[in-house]
Amino acid sequence: MQEVILLKDGELALKGLNRRMFEDILIKNIRQRLKASVGEFTFTRSQSTTVIEPKEEYADFDKAVDIIRHIFGVVGISRAAKCEKDIGVIKKTAKEYLGDELSFARTFKVEAKRSDKKFPYNSPEICNEVGGYLLSCFNHLKVDVHNPEVKVTVEIRDNHAFIHGNQLRGAGGMPTGTGGNAAVLISGGIDSPVAAWMMAKRGIKLTAVHFASPPFTSERAEMKVHELLKKVAKYSGRIDLYTVHFTEIQERIRDFSPEDMFTVTMRRMMMRIASEIAEKNDCPALITGESVGQVASQTIWALRCTDDAASLPVFRPCIGMDKNEIIEISRKIDAFDISIQPYEDCCTVFTPKHPKTKPTLEAAREAEKSAWDSELIKKAIDTAKHTAIF
Repeated sequence: MQEVILLKDGELALKGLNRRMFEDILIKNIRQRLKASVGEFTFTRSQSTTVIEPKEEYADFDKAVDIIRHIFGVVGISRAAKCEKDIGVIKKTAKEYLGDELSFARTFKVEAKRSDKKFPYNSPEICNEVGGYLLSCFNHLKVDVHNPEVKVTVEIRDNHAFIHGNQLRGAGGMPTGTGGNAAVLISGGIDSPVAAWMMAKRGIKLTAVHFASPPFTSERAEMKVHELLKKVAKYSGRIDLYTVHFTEIQERIRDFSPEDMFTVTMRRMMMRIASEIAEKNDCPALITGESVGQVASQTIWALRCTDDAASLPVFRPCIGMDKNEIIEISRKIDAFDISIQPYEDCCTVFTPKHPKTKPTLEAAREAEKSAWDSELIKKAIDTAKHTAIF
């Protein structure tokens, strides 16, 4: 008996003639992540399943499974035993491999998948043979075909049989890199990491742009952003982060822009800087965590003014979500407790008492023009600090 990992990739089966390309990218992503943390594995495709086998005898399967189930593009994952295609061997392997699970369960069922039609037992016969044998070995068990605690699955494939218990859910979505590249404006709050995760789930490879304003923002605030991106990178893989020093630009906005336009002016300059960094990194779009009406800078009038300054399309996956919905995803990806740490980002610096909630394009352009300094913008872009987040 040899232990392997069976991978189900779900949505990729709908990709028609392009399916192989999506599958190859998914396998490449998994291979790279496993190699960096666990070791070398081999990958074999068979219908809608990938069989993953370790090259080393004592590979850390617990760690490998945890890594794989968080990678976008994986719908389901199972640890399985590979054995000879003989009904007697299959029965004994099922008892040995799933014995611990079955010992603590009250109900079970057996499900068979027979892709090799030459196998002498059909699917119902396999279920009867294996189910009856397991009942004779575990007297406390009862069969429940509707809601079993353990589902024993026997898969008969071309060269081997595979036996596994309950399937684990994967992260779903599309493999990172199949949807192109985009740059996310990342703060230390709740919303932008969620927006990054949501777009990465659709196959987007992320570059991140963070605006820091020392001494008004601390080094701990920057480290907080690093930790948030690590939570996203657990699903998406590597993220290239560019930290832009924004202090001088914010001070100029404070000194030359009307106070009620501070936030809109700041957002416009962020969009211009992020657009340039994005284009330098082959990202044809921006991502933000904005949600309509959440704060003054996120009214539809304000969003129109900030979009006017961006040279790229802006994706806002959280745009129609309320705060509780965003928090739910933040908790799901284990980012919430980091996001609420009390280290403020640059968006809280020089916040106006009464921000304009319905700015016009003309007013926004005029306010930006009054505070504009090409040299400061160029300096901010040229001196942005690059960090690779894994």
